[in-house]
Amino acid sequence: MIVAAIYAGTTHRLEIALIVLTAATAAILGDNGGFAVGHWGGFRLLVRYGRYIRFDQRRLKIGRYVFRRHGGKVVFFGRFVAVLRTWAAFLAGTNRMPWPRFLFFNACGGIVWATANGLAYYYLGSSLKQVRTSVDLALGAAASVLVVAFLLYLRRAERRYAALAEEAFPGPIEDHFPSSRSLGEEA
Repeated sequence: MIVAAIYAGTTHRLEIALIVLTAATAAILGDNGGFAVGHWGGFRLLVRYGRYIRFDQRRLKIGRYVFRRHGGKVVFFGRFVAVLRTWAAFLAGTNRMPWPRFLFFNACGGIVWATANGLAYYYLGSSLKQVRTSVDLALGAAASVLVVAFLLYLRRAERRYAALAEEAFPGPIEDHFPSSRSLGEEA
């Protein structure tokens, strides 16, 4: 999408509305696939292989707690965070977010994300390629500071959410992930 939007903005040979529509549709459909995988096998996958990606029982409980309280926000705003964009749909399915609710927030997030990014790259694409050295370095440094600050926040927030999740879901995590639910139901 980025390349297509920049190309459309500099050459006007592509229609930005079609680029945005295609990107939003692909994002929404792709995330529905991720939701389905998470719903029908995500818990088993994370219990069995989660340790390889640092996803242990404690983090499964945190995920369950966060999706119960803030699932719609995670799905919508997760679209704008690179790592979360990859995992939000899968985790929503794994944590049994009701499918109609997921679909609504996923579609809204996909449309807003595709429109914002498409238009930004369309209008700013030609001017961004002319920016050099000091501005590039400043933007890179600012992005690095933001990433480090966000990681520090997550580390602190994880401890707090772990305590809240344990209070909300005491005992073995398996007790809080029923495996025989139909799509769209919530525990």
